[in-house]
Order: sequence, then C-alpha cells, then structure tokens
Amino acid sequence: MRDVIIACDFKNKEDLFNFLKPFKGMNPYLKIGMEIFYKEGPELVRELKKEGFKIFLDLKLHDIPNTVEKAMRNIGELGVEITNVHAEGGIKMMEAARRGLDSTELGKNTKLIAVTILTSISQEVLENELLIKEPLNEVVRKYANNAKEAGLQGVVCSALEAPIIKEMGLISVTPGIRFQDDSVNDQKRVATPAFAKELGSTYIVVGRSITQAEDPVKAYNRCVKEFC
Repeated sequence: MRDVIIACDFKNKEDLFNFLKPFKGMNPYLKIGMEIFYKEGPELVRELKKEGFKIFLDLKLHDIPNTVEKAMRNIGELGVEITNVHAEGGIKMMEAARRGLDSTELGKNTKLIAVTILTSISQEVLENELLIKEPLNEVVRKYANNAKEAGLQGVVCSALEAPIIKEMGLISVTPGIRFQDDSVNDQKRVATPAFAKELGSTYIVVGRSITQAEDPVKAYNRCVKEFC
C-alpha cells in the first residue's frame, strides 16, 4: 500500500506538464496544492485524471462546517484519490467534510485525511506562537484521534509521528521527506524515504528532492526503491 507522492508545487500548468513529460507511461501519484490549483482550478485536476494520474488534492480546508461541506461536494465531483482538511477545525467540521464527499458518487471513494501539525512547526513555535503547551507528538495524537472519531481515514503528519498513527489504525501521509544529502529548506521535522518506511508511513510526499533534481525520474525511482 505504500506509495511515493510527488509534490507538484509549480506556478502554472505549463511548468507542471513540462516536468511530467519524462514520466510518460509511469503515471506517478501527484500532489496538487494551493499554488497551482488557485492558478489553474479544477480543470487541471480533471485533465490529470484523464491522463491516468492518481491525485492527492492538498487544499487543507479549514472553515465553518457548512462551508467545508459545500466545498467538499465540489471536490467530490473531481474523483481524486485523497483530499484533506485541517484537524484544527474540529470534529464537527471534519464530519461535515466527509458528508460533503459522500454526497457525490465519486467522492465516496476519496480518502479524507486531516492535517495535524505542519512539518514547518516546531515545539517552540507551538508553545510561543500558538500557545499550545502540550508536547507536539501528543497534539498530533489528539488531532488524529479526533479525525478518527469524525470518520476520516488518516492524517498528514511528520514521518516522526507515523508510529503513533499506525498504532491508531489510520493511514499517514508524511511530507518533509529529504534525501540524506539534501537541504531541509523550511521544514523542521524531516526524514529520509528509508527512515519514513522504517517509521511506518503509508505515503511520503516528496517535492524539491524530485522536482528540482537534475534527473527527476532518477530521483523519483530512488524514492520508490528506498520507500516501497
């Protein structure tokens, strides 16, 4: 079940499709996030689905339950494999998101997961800026528990917290993945593909280590070899 998801954080469709040319016939799992989705819109997702790509639509919805439910109805019609909300929105919001997806035929098959704590957040930021004094891994555990109660299938978390999630019977989608020789950039809680596998991640999300590599296909295959 493990898989590598490429974070396609490109500024427009042209850049994305140029990047994907060498992957023809491979159809890797793609993460479509806010940057390109807000530029190109739902039509980009439809086009990628027609090409045979599996999609993690990473929009991190976080609003009142009614708004999130209506937004998820629209997302459900796209038939993506995975989409997400922020766990900070609470159980009722997450339940509403699931209802929205389930109200569409395609959305019933979409895995809904919740973002716990962003991998750019450290314990220091959690305490000093967000005024959350609990240990970070306990906050992740609580948010994951709420997601499970709301009927979600899993969470987004650091690979470092993947053992907690696996223990709870949920899937974990873990960004912040870098090769041993890569820069960590703006991430705080990072892991290599091999370490993420050891920790029990279900999916790893890999961006710059693949998209900015000299040979992206080679970097992707390296990820698959180390993780899957």
